[in-house]
Amino acid sequence: MLSRAPNGASREQSVETIQGEMAAFARRARGVAARMHPELSLVSFTILAHLDATKGCRATDLATEFTLDKSTVSRQITALERLGFVERRAEPTDQRVHLLRPTPAGTAVLAAATAARREAFRVRLLDWDEADLERFAAYLVRYNETSEHKETPAQAGSTGHAEQG
Repeated sequence: MLSRAPNGASREQSVETIQGEMAAFARRARGVAARMHPELSLVSFTILAHLDATKGCRATDLATEFTLDKSTVSRQITALERLGFVERRAEPTDQRVHLLRPTPAGTAVLAAATAARREAFRVRLLDWDEADLERFAAYLVRYNETSEHKETPAQAGSTGHAEQG
């Protein structure tokens, strides 16, 4: 017998709805990102934000952090370098290692894109009451914390072929 979700839907139906809504969210996020800053894909934005937050790292660190193929990271970094948003610098203690860092232009475009995305969320959530916002935020945090620690059997065997933005 299927367990029931609070609104009468089965757990399986609820999971199916969540999967569909998350897919729609991802599509919408990519579309909004493309309109806000056409040359900065959602993946590029995420990479640039990580480089900014960490004050730089290696390409292999990015591949590990985002579960992406090294070739995907390489393409994204090349595009960000071409745009003048990222630079490579040799590690002072080991000249063979190159650290990726945002340039001043990269930091500026990241700040502008972040502000625009934050405003888009504010507008979209304008009619939500405070309690709904707090619950939604808590559920998203819980979901993301859980997803970081659990893999499906298919994910465990994958090579990290994620969105290539």
